[in-house]
Amino acid sequence: MPETSALPGRTVVLGERELAIGFRLIGLKDVVEVTPETSVAEFQKAMANEQFSLLIASQAIRPRLSEMQRAYADASLRPLVVFVPTPSGEYEVESISVLAKRVLGVTLAPAS
Repeated sequence: MPETSALPGRTVVLGERELAIGFRLIGLKDVVEVTPETSVAEFQKAMANEQFSLLIASQAIRPRLSEMQRAYADASLRPLVVFVPTPSGEYEVESISVLAKRVLGVTLAPAS
């Protein structure tokens, strides 16, 4: 029997109304609209659900998480956690080299 981590999983999206609508429009079914009050609880619930292999979360959720939760999300491979910019407002962009280091454990060499 294959390892659970090797099995394909579902994608879940957590975000504000605009973000949730956008992902629903492209056909994703597991989309949870969150508010500042519900975002941390919904994030924890999604992280604990073994059916999810990818968790796409609004960048606005990240600062609401504890330092320990952020570290766990950054290190998690199942589900892989990706924070996406909010439809409006400021956001932090993760570079491709930082993403590769976090997800794959490799350092990209600068282009020559």
